[in-house]
Amino acid sequence: MQDVFPSLYLWLKIGHVVFMVFWMAGLFMLPRQCIYMLDHAPGSEGEAKWADRMGKLRKIILTPSLIVVWALGLTLALGLGAFSGAGWLHAKVTLVLVLTGYHGWLVAQTKKMARGERPLSEKTLRMIGEVPGLLLVLIVALVYLRPF
Repeated sequence: MQDVFPSLYLWLKIGHVVFMVFWMAGLFMLPRQCIYMLDHAPGSEGEAKWADRMGKLRKIILTPSLIVVWALGLTLALGLGAFSGAGWLHAKVTLVLVLTGYHGWLVAQTKKMARGERPLSEKTLRMIGEVPGLLLVLIVALVYLRPF
């Protein structure tokens, strides 16, 4: 692996960043789709269309991107031996774990909505829609500044 890793490093990094963008795009879109679903009565044709759209977003973009981001990120970190003494990386991984938890929680909320429940108000959905952006700012700052 030591001989192969340097030649693959940039490709792994490119994949990590590209799939992170896909994942973040999905996390920005999903709360917005929930807001659109609120305009439709439970059991209506409109609700069914939004439930289908949210399901496709989860299955085609969100979850696969999450898996690839984690796989490539861990491969990069382990390949570089970056976990030794890199406090910034520990902080980044912690924030990515928080983002992963947010992802799981949001998926659970969308599944409830697809069943006709309305666990979140429009105001709440608008507020939680900002969570990925705030975490992204912190994560990118840690990667580029490496403050500790």
